[in-house]
Amino acid sequence: MTALFETGPGGPREVSPGAVHIPGWLSLQQQRTLVEACREFGRGPVPYRAASLPGGHEMSVRTLCLGWHWAPYKYTRTADDVNGARVLGFPGWLADWGRRALADAYGDQREDSYEPDTALINFYEDTAKMGMHQDKDERADFPVVSLSVGDDCLFRFGNTETRTKPYTDIRLRSGDLFVFGGPARFAYHGVPRIYPGTADPECGLTGGRLNLTMRVTGLS
Repeated sequence: MTALFETGPGGPREVSPGAVHIPGWLSLQQQRTLVEACREFGRGPVPYRAASLPGGHEMSVRTLCLGWHWAPYKYTRTADDVNGARVLGFPGWLADWGRRALADAYGDQREDSYEPDTALINFYEDTAKMGMHQDKDERADFPVVSLSVGDDCLFRFGNTETRTKPYTDIRLRSGDLFVFGGPARFAYHGVPRIYPGTADPECGLTGGRLNLTMRVTGLS
């Protein structure tokens, strides 16, 4: 695969310092490429699964990991809570996408040192949700790069102190990019709802929402 990009229809929109939304960043062809890749990733060695939180609650999204396996609230090389297999490596073409994302979001050269080593791929069915949480299991504070394909969602982006207000609600659509780093790196965020049937069929996903987030774990 190659990291070929076209200019998206929307320019960067700063939601808060360090948090940037770029509508339509991925073309339809790039969206299809991502969907096809995520389907292939799911064929093994570790399948998509609904993670169980320490209290016993099972998440409504199904997750698959690359590079490192995330299980609440730690990273390991093997999916010990699934089948014990080692997860697939983080592909170089996806890291290239991440660096381009930072360049487009922040408009400078900070992407040169960006080496994401894990990706969490979440699949949301119509009724799936994600509660307000922080991405803080990493030992590095490089930005998180988030890509969306499929049905629209209501994305709630908050503050770094509390799960409650103030927060900003954003409707993320297929092809959108969202990057959060710097002062926004540890902001609480979540997905209260999915809007079924809103995706362009040409994106490659016939139902639900696919979200891929790239991170730098800081682990050796």
